Amino acid sequence: MVNPVAPHATAFELVAHDGDARAGTLRTPHGAVPTPCFMAVATLGGLKGVTVQQAEELGQGVVLGNTYHLALRPGAETVRALGGLHRFSGWRGPMLTDSGGYQVFSLAANRTITDAGVSFRSHLDGTALELTPEESIRIQRLLGADIIMAFDECPPAKAPREDILACNRRTALWLARSVAAWRADGPHGGASDQSLYGIVQGGLHRDAREASAADALRHDLPGYALGGLAVGESAEERLRVIGWIAPILPRERPRYLMGVGTPLDLIEAIARGMDQFDCVLPTRMGRHGIAYTDDGPMRIKRAEFIADARPIDESTPSQASRVSRGYLHHLLKSGEHLGGSLLSLHNLAYYRQLMARCRAAIRAGRFAAFAEAFRVRYRDEKGGAEGAKDG
Repeated sequence: MVNPVAPHATAFELVAHDGDARAGTLRTPHGAVPTPCFMAVATLGGLKGVTVQQAEELGQGVVLGNTYHLALRPGAETVRALGGLHRFSGWRGPMLTDSGGYQVFSLAANRTITDAGVSFRSHLDGTALELTPEESIRIQRLLGADIIMAFDECPPAKAPREDILACNRRTALWLARSVAAWRADGPHGGASDQSLYGIVQGGLHRDAREASAADALRHDLPGYALGGLAVGESAEERLRVIGWIAPILPRERPRYLMGVGTPLDLIEAIARGMDQFDCVLPTRMGRHGIAYTDDGPMRIKRAEFIADARPIDESTPSQASRVSRGYLHHLLKSGEHLGGSLLSLHNLAYYRQLMARCRAAIRAGRFAAFAEAFRVRYRDEKGGAEGAKDG
């Protein structure tokens, strides 16, 4: 049975499944989102090269901000004084904030870690930032996202087993403190309408992953995330971890795969029972001249597109559909930022449409065939996920 969470907090309804693939509805104080869903990364509160109006027109469901970066600049108190992250950014839909735990991994050279928390030297100017589980939750309360994340330690994929186990111990300790801070105003988050997700770590070790999941499940949270992936492992290793953990996460709660990934990565994760995804790829790769399609990444800077009069992808409508591949090639080669913005719009539209196609296939009971056809068609010469949080 699903226990109640805070009034107005997120609620998840599973509406269909096909094998392990799931379709549902995630209800938040800022609107309902069908799942599986892709959450666009707005690390500093804004999507790079894309306005909130454009994102709304595309039908973007959830936007993700970052605790560490927003705490440094402009500061959580400033965001709160300006009405919280929604009013600050102008985004009217659901929002999620990462806890800063990914920066414990990505900015390892700039931090000192103890059981108490993490002392960062700002990557901007060297000033100190102290992040503890309690401070991370406090900052996320000030930012005001609908979904907030527990503070955790994300180890490199290939870290020695003893380091993985040490990260697990600290993640469990920090999760308990994150939950206590979240519940400080009442038994289910009190006056806050934010929902807290716990994060499962454990590297590439099945026993460590299962132990971390057991630690997270003890807290009976509104949702659960699978972290510590897209940090150096192979696609095969990543799928193995998802296959271990997704089945033991609660059926009635949303399952969030953090930092992943390419269109094919998402298809494979959905096939294994995951619901929510985030990655910088749509906008980052757009800025680098890459458009995602069912055939794989299209590298528009290549000479073959100089005189190509076709749109990027006739099946993916967006503002980028109005111009030719040749025009986009020209913008990119000329260093015009508009080229990257248009490709970012296309990529966000493509990801949104891909999630809608997955949901339709699940509801129709034909997801396995859809996924297999996608695998056969999709080609990426680089291979693997290119996931990350900062972008």
